[in-house]
Amino acid sequence: MATEIVINVAREESRVALIENKVVTELYFDRKKERGIVGNVYKGKIVKVLPGMQAAFIDIGMEKAAFLYVADIMIKKPVEVQPVKKVVLTKEKVTAVACELDQESESPEVLEACEERDPDTVKSEPSEGGEITENFEGSDVSEAGEVSEDEEEELDLEESTEEDPVSVVRRPKKRSSRAIEDLIKEGQDIVVQVSKGPIGTKGPRVTTYVSLPGRYLVYMPMVNHVGVSRRIGKEGERQRLKEMIHRVRKKGCGYIVRTVSDGITDEEFKQDVDFLEVVWQNILKKGERQKSPALLHNDLDLVFRTVRDLFTKEVKKLIIDSKKEHDGIIEFVGTYLPSFLSRVHLWDKSEPIFDAYGIEIEISKIRNRRVWLKSGGYLVIDHAEALTVIDVNTGRYVGKRDLEETIFRTNLEAVKEIPAQMRLRNIGGIIIIDLIDMEKERNREKVMKLLHESFVGDKARVNILKMSDLGLVQISRERIREDILSILCDPCSYCDGRGFVKSPTTVSYELFREIRLIGSSPRDKKIIIGVHPSVAALLYDDARHEVEALEAQYKKKIIIKADSNLHVEHYDIVTL
Repeated sequence: MATEIVINVAREESRVALIENKVVTELYFDRKKERGIVGNVYKGKIVKVLPGMQAAFIDIGMEKAAFLYVADIMIKKPVEVQPVKKVVLTKEKVTAVACELDQESESPEVLEACEERDPDTVKSEPSEGGEITENFEGSDVSEAGEVSEDEEEELDLEESTEEDPVSVVRRPKKRSSRAIEDLIKEGQDIVVQVSKGPIGTKGPRVTTYVSLPGRYLVYMPMVNHVGVSRRIGKEGERQRLKEMIHRVRKKGCGYIVRTVSDGITDEEFKQDVDFLEVVWQNILKKGERQKSPALLHNDLDLVFRTVRDLFTKEVKKLIIDSKKEHDGIIEFVGTYLPSFLSRVHLWDKSEPIFDAYGIEIEISKIRNRRVWLKSGGYLVIDHAEALTVIDVNTGRYVGKRDLEETIFRTNLEAVKEIPAQMRLRNIGGIIIIDLIDMEKERNREKVMKLLHESFVGDKARVNILKMSDLGLVQISRERIREDILSILCDPCSYCDGRGFVKSPTTVSYELFREIRLIGSSPRDKKIIIGVHPSVAALLYDDARHEVEALEAQYKKKIIIKADSNLHVEHYDIVTL
């Protein structure tokens, strides 16, 4: 698969597009005024414990309190702050870019690092919660929260995206054996990491299972666990990496070996281990000095998270239109990935890079409800509060043989396009696909098989249920951030996001009812009505006879005035 990364950098925002086989598959935005908080580490204060929900609200200094579930609370002995040993960080080992990991001044949307999903994951059995789970290989041990120095904790490592490259969210597989009211108290300070950003009216979700991303490792200082990405398929290499990380790891701490670690040396592992330990100790020291709520750590900006997390062996070309950022990437890649240097390019042409690659056109299409298929059929994508509905239609496609064949071909094309649209638009939560009903069972089976296969490249967790008798397919897709449409657009201020307004006829009939309520007063001789021009035109034309009838009935003069400043649904009535 020919994969390219295209990066556009401006003063106000940075944008990243992932292109696979000349098709835009993923988009990431980093707006300086709206930077996210996923991956940030905070010292917060517990403001409310809810035993009935087995959860708590944490004040981390944001507008909305963060949500902490009992399973996300690490039951472990307090971590003592250790003196930070002096680590010699030469230019060859850690560049200035990597050092930004611990600078609060860079305050971007933060992601934890993780690996791409295993292709077989989509075919896996649902977990207890109905989701398809993926785990990194590691030791299976004691129940979550009961960790000793001699045993490793069993983790459920979820993969997701958060406005940029892939992230990891950690939770114990098993539910906590203790009630939340026995673990934390109101008013208590607690160190947490944001695992899911605020979505809609919900505040961010946090966890006490802190993880810090490096180029080759994900460091989990609170967990005794070692794992290797499943995407490293060769058993010999997996075993070599396991032995290597066991040699260099800090005792009692956790590490996930990332896909990009394939073929690296002990020294490169040691470099990541030492640097991430320095970052963790700095977080602990800040936590002791600062009062809650306080930000203790944030990550690199979008550009360098992209290089760190997405610039893998599969990427044949990375092209960026900023000379400054290009030089930083060259320094970073020259240190960590010298063999990749020839793949980094600077865009120096006058034509904007996103226009040249056709990305701006794809971004503009995201705002459309209708997505056309090559055959002439189309999808209609509608967003509701709790779910997204995708309707499949034959459109202009009339087929060649019979109706069943036409429907079957349209559905096949649709189930290939739907996962691509969900990935591009970052649609998550519950998705209902309304396929065109097929009579033949074998056609249904082929469509469902292709749907499963089309989700293989998706890094988010996906659970697909069986097709219903009505041709409906229910899907749940992990939602860590708001969809791209929510990032690019606001709800319509005119219709309040409903997508429709009252017709002039409906408004005029409401007016007539209002006139009947006030028309019986003997003191008033005139009724002056201010309405939107479209409603005024209707009252002067088609509804004129009704206006005259009301004038005769109540013996009052009705004066209609058009006001373009009024909303089409609003009107003013004054009696004189």
